[in-house]
Amino acid sequence: MLSNFDPLYSLSGFFVGALVGITGVGGGSLMTPLLVLLFGVHPATAVGTDLLYAAVTKSAGTAVHGMHGRINWRIVGCLAAGSVPAALVMLWLLSGVDRKSIEVAHTITTALGWLLVMTAFMLVFRKQVMALAQRSMGERRPLRPATLAILTVVLGLALGILVTLTSVGAGALGVTILLVLYPRLDVREIVGSDIVHAVPLTLIGGMGYWMIGEIDWTMLAALLIGSIPGIITGSLLAPKLHERTIRLVLAATLSIVAYKLLAT
Repeated sequence: MLSNFDPLYSLSGFFVGALVGITGVGGGSLMTPLLVLLFGVHPATAVGTDLLYAAVTKSAGTAVHGMHGRINWRIVGCLAAGSVPAALVMLWLLSGVDRKSIEVAHTITTALGWLLVMTAFMLVFRKQVMALAQRSMGERRPLRPATLAILTVVLGLALGILVTLTSVGAGALGVTILLVLYPRLDVREIVGSDIVHAVPLTLIGGMGYWMIGEIDWTMLAALLIGSIPGIITGSLLAPKLHERTIRLVLAATLSIVAYKLLAT
């Protein structure tokens, strides 16, 4: 295993971890395309390895939010009720196809590319999207609890499909939609609930990819060795940096990466 260890993976893990610590954007938006485009990793292997990587790194975030009481377990339960069955169905479908085929690789990279475009858009225009949604919601009666629960389950179902196929979606997109559905909740509670929900989802997805033979354990270890100090460094740097500028640079980077993925 050590003979196959590539320190460039650890360096990439540090870079991605630092950006996650600074911006809070999920590592899947950065790590999976980085593995595919820079290292030439097959999309299915990149997604599976990144899902387990996310499960480990997000567990630390879960502990932090749990200690501060920033978790709405009702939201977590509704999201999981949709996402877990969706993830299991997606894994079953993936297990029955030739994952090394050009068609499957193209499907994963195309879905990943468009999700990166949407993530970049949300990074730049989240406030405007939120303001528009709140004005629209303000003209209507508040949603009933049962309706909210159903919509949250449907969101979970969509996230289960997207995250299992691409490892992207639970961060910027999921949080934005939750903020629209639950405008009266504290943003930190929404973010905390989203991170907690992402742990079992990414763990199930990652274990599923392991069972169908799409995990590179040496690469995973190298990524984690770099990402953990990276996240700590990014979290310490975050208060000293202009977050808006960092988000704009990140959105531009994601847009370029998305273009390269969609152009292949």
